[in-house]
This record gives sequence, structure tokens and C-alpha cells, in this order.
Amino acid sequence: MTDVSDIHGSRITWAAVDTWVVAKRHLLHLVRRPDELLGTLMIPVMAVAMFGFVFGEAFGVAMDVPGAEYREFLLPGLFALTMAFGIGNTTISIAEDVRGGVLDRMRSLPMSPVAVLAGRALADMILAVVELSILLALGTLFGWQAHLGLGGVLVALGLLVLLRLAFSWVGILLGLLVSGPEAAMKYFALVFPLAMVADTIVPTDLMPGWLAIPAEWNPLSSTVIATRELFGNVAAPATTWVGEHALTMAVLWPVAIIAICLPLAMARLRRLGR
Repeated sequence: MTDVSDIHGSRITWAAVDTWVVAKRHLLHLVRRPDELLGTLMIPVMAVAMFGFVFGEAFGVAMDVPGAEYREFLLPGLFALTMAFGIGNTTISIAEDVRGGVLDRMRSLPMSPVAVLAGRALADMILAVVELSILLALGTLFGWQAHLGLGGVLVALGLLVLLRLAFSWVGILLGLLVSGPEAAMKYFALVFPLAMVADTIVPTDLMPGWLAIPAEWNPLSSTVIATRELFGNVAAPATTWVGEHALTMAVLWPVAIIAICLPLAMARLRRLGR
């Protein structure tokens, strides 16, 4: 008689193998089209140049810190911005697969239904590690450094990758909902207010009161504040509940986003073609 645990174990193994196959497909496409990675990285690199060096002294004066310290404040925010801007590539890629019938062909194969979408999320996490490695190297060239040792760096990077995973499922869901890649590019514009109305470029206490509240509760703010603490970088004093519990919220926000978007994406996938 077949053991139930063996059946569950084989299903998990089956799903894991299928997820890796789908992830590898997305990664191979990226190797053939490295401009996607370059395009994602251009925004934070230009932001370092513009906000760090062109406007850095002015922002530093507003924060009452030297320009070099402002750049230390800025880099963790740009790490998180890069994780958020990855939504664009994910949404467009999924929309292209829907239009091209790729997802329909995958669904017709004897493969795990979850793997069809989870493979894209896994590819995004691997890409996030590559992006962060490049940005850490660039940040070091710009004079940024972590002050609290390897343990803090690893936890901070883990929070950033977790944030990218959450945004990946947002992008997957949007890619399944939009009418095509062209519409996906337009929706990407919505990422900019999400990314800027947060504790990324300037601290929320320098924003108008009506804007500071949504900025404080922005998921990016929690991750940015938590990573600044873990890196030992310059940070604005925590004056709100969210700021005082940034590490907890940096975990809860992504988990909540995944818990909402993953089942909605799976439900949408099942309705495709009907």
C-alpha cells in the first residue's frame, strides 16, 4: 500500500523540479537579452549619480548631514528601489507568455500548476541576488559600506530578496490581468509613486504631513529602514510605530503581499482561455 507521505513527498519533488525548469527558461532568456538587466540597473545607478552627487549636498543640508553621509543614507533606499522596479520586467514577461500561448502550452503538459508561475518568481529571486551583488560593488565604489559585519549584511540582503519575491508575485498577477505587454508597460508607471513616496530618497519626516503617513506605511519604507539599521548606515530617528518596528514590518509586509497575490494569480491562471 502506498504511503501517503511518499505521495506528498513525490508531489513536492515534482513541483520543485518543474519550478526549476520554468525558472531556468526565464534565466536563459535573460542571458540572451541582457539589456533587461541593464535597463533595471540603470535607474539606481543614475539615481546615485543624480541624488547622491548632483543633489546630495542639498539633501544633506536638509537632513543636517554632510553629502557623503547622505549617500550612505541613500544607497539602502536604492537597493529597495531596484527590487521594486523589477515588477516591470516580470509583468511584461508574463503578459508576453500569455499572449504567445506559452502558459497555455505549459498548462497542457503534465507539470505542477504552481510551477508555471513559481518558476518566474524563483528566476526573479536569483536575478535579485545578481542585481544586489552588482549594486553592492557599485555602492562600495561610491564610498558606501556596511558597518555591522557580515551577519547584518546577510539579513539585510535576505529582507531585500524577500521584498523582491513579494513584488514578483504582484508583477505575475498584473501580467495575468493586463491585456498585453503594451498595457503592462503603462502600468509600470504606477511603480514610481510607490517607490518615491517612501523612506527611500528622503526621510518621511521631511515630507508634508499628509504625504508622510502613506510613506511611513509603504512596504518599501519598512525594508529600507530595517536594512539601514542592519547595515549600520545613516538613518533618520524612528519617530513612528512603523519606524520603531521596521524589522518586523519588513517581514510581515512581503509575507502579506505574497499571501494575497499568489492565490489570486493561481486563480487567474486557471481562468485563462475560458
